[in-house]
Amino acid sequence: MCWHTTTRIRIGRVAYDMTAAIVALRDRLLVCTGEGSDPDEWTTETRLEEDNLECVAASPDAPNRVFVGTFERGLVRSSDGGETFERLGPEFGAVDLPPDPTAGAGANETGREDDAVMAVTISPHDPRVVYAGTEPSRIYRSSDGGDSWSQLEGLTDLPSAGEWFFPPRPYTHHVRWLSVDPFDPERLYVGIEAGAFVYTPDGGETWHERPPNSRRDNHSLATHPKKDGRVYAAAGDGYAESDDGGRSWRRPQDGLEHRYCWSVAPDPGDPDRVLLSSAHGPRTAHTASRADSYVYRKRGDSWQRLEDRGLPTGDGVVRTVFATTGEPEIVYAVNNRGVFRTPDFGDSWSRLAIDWESELEAQTPRGLTTV
Repeated sequence: MCWHTTTRIRIGRVAYDMTAAIVALRDRLLVCTGEGSDPDEWTTETRLEEDNLECVAASPDAPNRVFVGTFERGLVRSSDGGETFERLGPEFGAVDLPPDPTAGAGANETGREDDAVMAVTISPHDPRVVYAGTEPSRIYRSSDGGDSWSQLEGLTDLPSAGEWFFPPRPYTHHVRWLSVDPFDPERLYVGIEAGAFVYTPDGGETWHERPPNSRRDNHSLATHPKKDGRVYAAAGDGYAESDDGGRSWRRPQDGLEHRYCWSVAPDPGDPDRVLLSSAHGPRTAHTASRADSYVYRKRGDSWQRLEDRGLPTGDGVVRTVFATTGEPEIVYAVNNRGVFRTPDFGDSWSRLAIDWESELEAQTPRGLTTV
């Protein structure tokens, strides 16, 4: 999550004083730049074609440094706003998994060439501090912008770790989301898909798992820059909120008809207003040919489904991914129909005038960040 709307970012050899929305798709990275208030003034650069992307992160305090997690090539980093990328490691190296009988030629004996980096986040306290989460579930930390990494030990020693699994690949599980507390740089929130919500209050020295009413099949987490202790979770088994830094949770469900939840975005100006994307289940969330997903907004404890406001939902639309900018009410969103922006926290949406080829309507976006 990023905290400003306008910055100076370099795409290729040109520097822009404008907003950038960076979209991770399965087989390409779209770096979209333009005036955030004018959806018709945007340009798009395509990067990392043919990689299998999983996540993306950037910070407005270091906007030319972009991290992208890939399923087969570990973590890659750009230091020039997306013009070039380098693979980071060797910490993100080969993994010890059972052989995969479906693996193609060139894969190692475990069935994968490199670690799968499924989550990456940058600390809001210091853009040099970066966390990456992998499959199987491990967490790495860098304090120098990605030049070197150390593993946070102890995560998979938790009592519930033997119950973690990911149904399409039942022999494993992964860190799906990482979020650093905006009030405490040592407090890290972790979403395991599937198995547990986990947090550490001390930079990984100790871990706490499955607090009361937390969700198990975690897809995304969010915090609030003005509400100390507030944490939001969108999970396959529903939505949840915490007011004490993840130690306990509540589950407001009134009006939420679709409870396979994917992406969550609180209003930076109001911690009690939340946007959430959801579907009835994974079959209607992730595959365009059978997709049927929706967007909800919460005020207080009640949810309202948002329809006919400029953001496509419903039949043929995969689950939406959100990104906030730090400005009250402004949220970006991406699904298989394009990239969208709301200036009024979901009352109205405008589609950004970027290149969106027809083949992209069959894809399910993996990640979105703004700088």
